[in-house]
Amino acid sequence: MVGGRARARSPRELTDNPEAWPEQPSTDAAAEAVRHIARTLTLVLDDRGRSQRATSAGSGVNRQAVADLLAGRSWPDVATVARLIHDRRCP
Repeated sequence: MVGGRARARSPRELTDNPEAWPEQPSTDAAAEAVRHIARTLTLVLDDRGRSQRATSAGSGVNRQAVADLLAGRSWPDVATVARLIHDRRCP
């Protein structure tokens, strides 16, 4: 796994209160970056009334990968983040 043992725990597990993800900050810099990505994506989807399924279809990112990112269960790679940013169906 990229990052070695440091990434054995999910980003949400690296907060003081994993149940408050993505609102609960993390002292781990990488987990904090993922939290910002998840929080921003959540806000954009809510603002545009888009579902995870539509986001998956528009970006080419697997629906479960989108769900795992939003829930803080995974460490997204740069390609995943880039695809989400450039979602061809997102106005």
